[in-house]
Amino acid sequence: MAAPMALTATMRRFEVALADADHDRYDTLDLRVAQHPSESERFLIARVIARVLQDGPGVEFTRGLSTDDEPAIWQRDLRGDLQAWIEIGQPSVDRLHKASKTGARVVVYAWKAVDELAAAIAARPVHRAAEVEVYALPPEFLDAVAATLDRNNSWSLSITGGALFLAVADVACEAEVRRVAIG
Repeated sequence: MAAPMALTATMRRFEVALADADHDRYDTLDLRVAQHPSESERFLIARVIARVLQDGPGVEFTRGLSTDDEPAIWQRDLRGDLQAWIEIGQPSVDRLHKASKTGARVVVYAWKAVDELAAAIAARPVHRAAEVEVYALPPEFLDAVAATLDRNNSWSLSITGGALFLAVADVACEAEVRRVAIG
């Protein structure tokens, strides 16, 4: 009897024309993303959106889902020092505590029970809890974008006043990214 074959990651490409009026950034990003077999399309879209929103020198996707000691995205300086630890979804409070002890900026992009996550961070002894940045992404926005997902994706993303306006072919999606206060 043959051994079962392991599922492999699906490679996806995202070409993003970014017009971020909030941060005066105008660029075209060419991202190649490996979608882990256990990763939902909603999670993948949240990961790509977070990567674009956090764009800057040294921001990269990590092995994330395939390792417990890395976030989904991180930012490193030219020496390799960790500058930002960026989580997607519902990381545990213990994981955020460990991340904040690295000295890096800690950011979370979530879509489910976001207010409860912020309350849990405030209630537990999380190192530098007040500095953890938690952002809520609307699940309906993530699902609408996921419905357009292909192996090669061409996005036009405008950001103004914290609102995202994403055009994919003839589909337009809009969302407000809400920062959630800790405590």
